[in-house]
Amino acid sequence: MTQVVHRRELEPGIHLLELDRPDRLNAMTENLVDQLHEQLGLLAADDSCRVVILTGRGRGFCAGLDLKGYAPGQDGRLPGSSPQDRMRLIKRIASLVTELRALPQPVIAAINGAAAGGGLALAVASDVRLAGASARFADGFVRIGLSGCEIGVSWLLPRLIGASRAFELMLTGRLIDAAEADRIGLVSRVVPDDSLIDAALGVAREITGNSPFGVRLTKQVMWHQLETGSLGAGIAMEAGTQATASLTADAGEAMTAFLEGRQPRFTDS
Repeated sequence: MTQVVHRRELEPGIHLLELDRPDRLNAMTENLVDQLHEQLGLLAADDSCRVVILTGRGRGFCAGLDLKGYAPGQDGRLPGSSPQDRMRLIKRIASLVTELRALPQPVIAAINGAAAGGGLALAVASDVRLAGASARFADGFVRIGLSGCEIGVSWLLPRLIGASRAFELMLTGRLIDAAEADRIGLVSRVVPDDSLIDAALGVAREITGNSPFGVRLTKQVMWHQLETGSLGAGIAMEAGTQATASLTADAGEAMTAFLEGRQPRFTDS
């Protein structure tokens, strides 16, 4: 089996997760999806990893689903002879989004080139998005005879850019460039392509400068708040987690370091 998802440590605590099918703009195949699931599972159990940078090798982040990688029949349709088989296939791909969300470490999507369909889903499921100047984004599902609501995009995209803009992009399937993605708030900023990983590293270093427990709690609570039904419930959640964080040794170390005018030495305790 060809290895198409690679992980390596760029610096202590900062791991690069790279999709490696550059000849197909890193489009999803069954093999790529399985390997991405495997790597996310390993990362979730790796306490030494503090931040994950997700990117694609070559000219594309991820161009969506590669039908050739799912051995379609002569009619060009995805495999699965029954509704149950088709549902299992779709859920297998979509569960990448919930795995990214549940990952303890923040995920920075370094988006180079096309992020379409399933690639857009990976981008919007990440916690921070940086775009190279060549980045392009499209929901795209509606242009291939499917609903634009797929792989969590219809839940995530409106929360990032607002319902009106999300409706337009999902109903038209149109392609937007990095400048427009920046203008509508889909990405944090746009940088030159050759500076993209360095920019992602810069954000990762800032994150790793904070306490590990505080960072994990921040990601967890932020995602939960997107589903919380009221301000009161949200504040109650914050209060419980903040009380827990304030009792850690790292919280005491941060206060001591501030008073002594030095950088804190966090131990995740």
